[in-house]
Amino acid sequence: MINSRGISLLLALIISIITTAFISMVESVNDVAVTIAFFLSFSTSYIFILITLEFIFFRQINSIFEVLENIRDMKDQDLSFLIKSTAKTSFNPLKNVNKEIFNYAEQKQQEIIELKQLEAFRREFMADVSHELKTPIFAAQGFVHTLLDGAIEDKKVRKKFLKKAAKSLDGLDILVHELLTISQMETGEIKMHYEHFDIVQMCKEVEDQLEGKAAKKDIEITISGEVKKHFVYADFHRIYQVLTNLISNAVKYTRKGGKVWVDFEEKHGSIYTYVKDNGRGIPKEDINRIFERFYRVDKSRSKEKGGTGLGLAIVKHIMEAHDSKVSVESEYKKGSVFSFALKKGKPVSHRFVYEEDDEDED
Repeated sequence: MINSRGISLLLALIISIITTAFISMVESVNDVAVTIAFFLSFSTSYIFILITLEFIFFRQINSIFEVLENIRDMKDQDLSFLIKSTAKTSFNPLKNVNKEIFNYAEQKQQEIIELKQLEAFRREFMADVSHELKTPIFAAQGFVHTLLDGAIEDKKVRKKFLKKAAKSLDGLDILVHELLTISQMETGEIKMHYEHFDIVQMCKEVEDQLEGKAAKKDIEITISGEVKKHFVYADFHRIYQVLTNLISNAVKYTRKGGKVWVDFEEKHGSIYTYVKDNGRGIPKEDINRIFERFYRVDKSRSKEKGGTGLGLAIVKHIMEAHDSKVSVESEYKKGSVFSFALKKGKPVSHRFVYEEDDEDED
């Protein structure tokens, strides 16, 4: 650290010598007066200079040096020790410099925290991906090895195991495809292709696709706006993906004999779509995490029901790409409501069916 006392002594001595030199030039002043003047000049100069240097300059300079040394010597890259409240802008330029260092350190500390969070997320994501990939691979591997060990000779067993292996590989293909979709959306590789279409008609198409799945559980899917058209301006294929995921989830997590409703509302130049169910609902502690990749409210039951755990994450990304968001309200054991808004579109006379992109619908 810089020593203010040493500099104060040196400056006080110089001032005292100069002062007494001028005094000694006066003929009427004797040696005793010169000596007294020297000591008075020295003591007052020393005290004044020390106070000035210590409180105006050196305290701030030493503080700056201390901060810089701590930054240089730190090993854990944690700048939190620097973050503290600072005074308002001061007339002392060194105080302002010190304040700027603290502000800079606070900004860098926030960046460090974010990087650590990203690193933790990356590790968790890699662990999740490894686990999700491992499950279908090991399943298919087990079925194939069973066949190779002799089961292939039995025609019935062979067909059964080949079907199971194919199902596992199909699940693997879906998982890889959805991972690529999320990755491409995050990097901006997938662009939205906007067009005008009737979202009510789209819901009917989704309902037709899920009819068999709902029938197995005796679940009724009701589209409240079937007699009315609601045109939106969005990416047809991506919104179809959103509705398929939300309605499919509603069917999946609704008890046997339950109901699923799709409602629409027009307000503020947008069309709001609501997918409701009277299923098992989502606990409060889980509701803020359901749009995370691979997050499952009940891991054991979700595994039994199938799915990659990426569907709602994809929904979230698609809606964000439309400058919108998907919202959820849920009461545990009573049901959930997922909703999203899209910009109101212009009426069109027809729209080709989702499954047949090259043919128009009459």
